Amino acid sequence: MTAQLVAGRGDLEVGETLRLELDSADGTMVEVALVHAEDGKFYALSDVCSHGQVSLSEGEVDGLTLECWLHGSTFDLRTGAPLSLPATRPVPVYPVSYQGDDVLVDVDNPLAHIV
Repeated sequence: MTAQLVAGRGDLEVGETLRLELDSADGTMVEVALVHAEDGKFYALSDVCSHGQVSLSEGEVDGLTLECWLHGSTFDLRTGAPLSLPATRPVPVYPVSYQGDDVLVDVDNPLAHIV
């Protein structure tokens, strides 16, 4: 499976997130948090916090980080790396591409973690 159309560039304001459920090539469903970050770019990362197993898309965007609403762990949108405790494990990050005003996410090719 290739990148999937998930939104238009104008669908999310800067600082907003969107919870997505995308199908992978192996038939599993992948929960993704799509974030329109303050740098104007879109980022896609696992919507499941590596510490508390709750939805990250309900958290707050601050610069290039996403804060988990439950325990306050923050994750780097570019790498998925945890930047504050209690989370110690990164979350998967997925490639985002654009076709005109369309935003696409590829859940079959997660980016390597840079920690």
